Amino acid sequence: MTIRRAVPDITTADPVASSGFYQLLGFREEMNLGWVVNLVSPFDPTAQVILITKDAAASVNPDLSVEVADVDAVYEAVRATGAEIVHPITDEQWGVRRFFVRDPDGNVVNVVSHR
Repeated sequence: MTIRRAVPDITTADPVASSGFYQLLGFREEMNLGWVVNLVSPFDPTAQVILITKDAAASVNPDLSVEVADVDAVYEAVRATGAEIVHPITDEQWGVRRFFVRDPDGNVVNVVSHR
């Protein structure tokens, strides 16, 4: 399985202020859906931060997003271990296929691939 990137998901009550702060550090907005903002380094596209108010398509906010090459293969591997699937595999309207799984420490991981 190929990991393309791992990005922290930061819960925020004020995405505008949080986005402004991370832009001071050199990030730029790549995607803004209102409830989720993706910020990326202009020099290294794998250096990213995700700001999230409330996930519009899931009942829980993730703590980390991991982009993989084959989300279906990872989903099957994770299910085979008996790990807790927190959000089922879903095709989202903004062009990703994803699911959430809880890691052994209780963190919610958004496993995602772009369609």
